[in-house]
Amino acid sequence: MTKDVIALTPRMPDAWSVLAGLLSGGPDKLVRTTGEDAVVQLCDEEGRPLVSVEAPLLVQVAGEAERLLGAAAPPVPFWWTEARATTGVAEAERLAGTFAARLVSLGGGSAWPPEAARSLGVVPSDGVGVAPVPAAAQPAVDVLTDKVAVVIQDRPVVAMTAWLADAFRAAGEGGLGLQIVSPAGTTLSPAVRSALSAWPSRWVVQDERDGYYDGLSGAVLAWREGMFFPVAADDSTDEEPRARVAATYQEGVGDSGERQLAVTFRTVHPADDRLVLGGALEAVWRELTGEAPAGWGTAEPANLPWSLRRLTDVAHERAPEPTWLVVVGSPERPGLATVRVSRTKAGVEEEVTLAFGYGPDEEPPLDAVPRAAEVLATRHHLRSMLVQLRKARRDLAVPPRFEGPGVPLAFVLGAEEVRAMPGDRARNTPLDRAPVPLGPKTRPALYYPLPGDPSDLSGWQDFERLVRHLKGE
Repeated sequence: MTKDVIALTPRMPDAWSVLAGLLSGGPDKLVRTTGEDAVVQLCDEEGRPLVSVEAPLLVQVAGEAERLLGAAAPPVPFWWTEARATTGVAEAERLAGTFAARLVSLGGGSAWPPEAARSLGVVPSDGVGVAPVPAAAQPAVDVLTDKVAVVIQDRPVVAMTAWLADAFRAAGEGGLGLQIVSPAGTTLSPAVRSALSAWPSRWVVQDERDGYYDGLSGAVLAWREGMFFPVAADDSTDEEPRARVAATYQEGVGDSGERQLAVTFRTVHPADDRLVLGGALEAVWRELTGEAPAGWGTAEPANLPWSLRRLTDVAHERAPEPTWLVVVGSPERPGLATVRVSRTKAGVEEEVTLAFGYGPDEEPPLDAVPRAAEVLATRHHLRSMLVQLRKARRDLAVPPRFEGPGVPLAFVLGAEEVRAMPGDRARNTPLDRAPVPLGPKTRPALYYPLPGDPSDLSGWQDFERLVRHLKGE
């Protein structure tokens, strides 16, 4: 049974509904709050949490329950209430299911997964023991060592939920890696993928043949010295270490005809009280899809309808600390972006990673890319931009299988960066095609076209030559 149970209700669970849910373990169970009262915990006799319940979240963005859970949700807006059971305690898992079932019975809607929330009766839990602190101190963390925090996620999509974001934050503050363990068949949200780039963080996938493997690299893993570690291949040497690659990771590799258009860019705005953030992302989104983003949030699910003003207010309230955001598109045009807003000496910086998905019968709007680049360069203080085309899933989910890398379609250098280059270095490059100026002739940005053929990785050689040239190497 899953350790996470989610109630999707058309009405906000009121105090009586939550109380009825919390009594699922009987009236003698202890209840306490944590996380600035945002999390309610149902505890055993020793005060250790059996079930942690996050404050209900109002979701106003269509398609998020379907994207993350594969579940039908009430029409937007609806309330998303998560209960997470302590790992390895069967009674705790049943308590979480009963909690969600009681919320749904009183407020309507549905629960995910359906089989976990079928009983309304009291769950016998007398004498049940729970892992001691510190493992139970962070609700999302299942195993804690001196090297990593391990989180077990039994969901269709491992998403950057508030739980998981807190786990990443706590692990980082403690100098630990975060390792996410999921069953076979689970996919990863792009919002989580970028957060797993630092060693020893990794996505650990359970596998019948090889035990465990890294869902992003395919390396077979084993638990060793307090963390999941790659298993050396038979031909591995100290000079050329190699990990054994899981057979499952290499299966089903083929061209489905699906594509992703990936865009990463960085803008730097002068610090100003009147500054409105998110405009650069919205401009690119409109150029490539013809519509604005559907919603955004500080975690997944993205719960707020798209609003530049509200996004700016959140970033302003958190300054000078950085703000991380996730932005999603409509169900008809899959799109997902992560945005990091930070204060630097140069001003207010926005780092955006964006992708759109296309089916075999859909053409990515490659002709719109130069227009999007020009809008960024002339109106949004663009510093740099890289556009790639990938053979990858339309729904943007990251599978635990090999997916080839994207290939560069274009690179853009902002006007300030061009101006800072000595002489004509930015204009005279070793590439066959000359850069295309964007914006005013006196201070243009430069658009460098690249092959962009997802079947030909040689485009990365051109990109590397270009970057080395621009750096003066």
